[in-house]
Amino acid sequence: MAVRHLLVDTTPLRISPAFRRLWTGRAISGFGGQMTLVAVMYQVWQSTGSTVWTGAAGLAQAVPVVALGLPAGSVADRVDRRRLCLAMALGQALCSVLLAVQGLGARFPAAGLLAVIAAQSSFGAFSGPASGTFLPRLLPKESLAAGLALNRVAFQAQMLVGPAVGGLVIGAWGVGGCYLVDALSFAAGLYGLLGLPAMMPGDEPARPGLRGVADGLAFLARTPAVRGALLTDLAATVLSMPISLFPLVNAERFGGNPRTLGLFLTSIAVGGIGASVLSGSFTRLPRPGLVMLCGSALWGVALTLFGLSTRPWAALGCLVVAGAADTVAVVSRGTIVRLHTPNAMLGRVGAAEQIVGQAGPDLGNMRGGLVAGAWSGTAALVSGGLLCVAAVALIGAGTPGLRWAPAHPAEDAAP
Repeated sequence: MAVRHLLVDTTPLRISPAFRRLWTGRAISGFGGQMTLVAVMYQVWQSTGSTVWTGAAGLAQAVPVVALGLPAGSVADRVDRRRLCLAMALGQALCSVLLAVQGLGARFPAAGLLAVIAAQSSFGAFSGPASGTFLPRLLPKESLAAGLALNRVAFQAQMLVGPAVGGLVIGAWGVGGCYLVDALSFAAGLYGLLGLPAMMPGDEPARPGLRGVADGLAFLARTPAVRGALLTDLAATVLSMPISLFPLVNAERFGGNPRTLGLFLTSIAVGGIGASVLSGSFTRLPRPGLVMLCGSALWGVALTLFGLSTRPWAALGCLVVAGAADTVAVVSRGTIVRLHTPNAMLGRVGAAEQIVGQAGPDLGNMRGGLVAGAWSGTAALVSGGLLCVAAVALIGAGTPGLRWAPAHPAEDAAP
């Protein structure tokens, strides 16, 4: 295979000005979001010294997504998705401004801080399903996987640079500096949304209320490839997400220095960047479901080894492998979901994907914090990694429609 076929395909950036503008705006805005992730963890840890509270920070993000996600998906399949995203982005920006004000002045207690995070997550619960419908409208089907890989490149670059810079900013100006950068970065995200055309759901808008939600759930129940993809990601994240344990590991192995706390997320990002840059090696394969299963299992194995590692740099190497496996799984999952979902259902299926993709990690972080509080960080990491591998194997064995789902399904199943 030629080297150029291994590298990420940049065709979407060349052929779609709207996608290019959206991608650029999200890349900049996401950088601020990653800095805030470190700032929230650090502020909660400093005020409580508890892994249960750092896990609760994830729960504050998860609960609104779980509670509002499915109704939000139904709304996204009834209205102009672009306008909905614009309104929700403004709400998220206001929450970031509030975080900056408290960070630069009298800081909120942990409960107050998590209340603002929960409000910001509520706005995100409505914008996520709508924004997930954009790519099939902006890109041809053959470029969809490449567009998802480019999004992953941006996300991993944010994880690589954002946490490390966030640690430096905390050390120099405190958590308020991170929150302020995040608030300012929302301007770029709004710039990307303003460049989009109207995004109506089509000729068959979702039925109002619970009937529309029920239609979306019925679609998931009868579509093995999409259902299996979401279940695999849910198993991997809920059972083995390690983020809430990072402050504890940092305190044990790196002396609690905030400048090194970002190294854990940065290590995951290094692996993710590598996999994203070489995404042509797996986005062109004919069975994205099988690729996703393998990536999810490798994620569990890498985190098990991370929990068993006694040398800090060996542990960081395990996180690099985990980051690469995660990128392979996420890009493959997104490809399956969008290629096997019609446009009229994209908002509702995107809502289910958002619940799995965002609330799953947050619930997993809470699980990790609780297990570590009851036993140890090692027990939380090793048990989670092994459970992840077992769950992925069971889902793959029980869902042949996922293992053999083609990269190019029949035309009537495509968006």
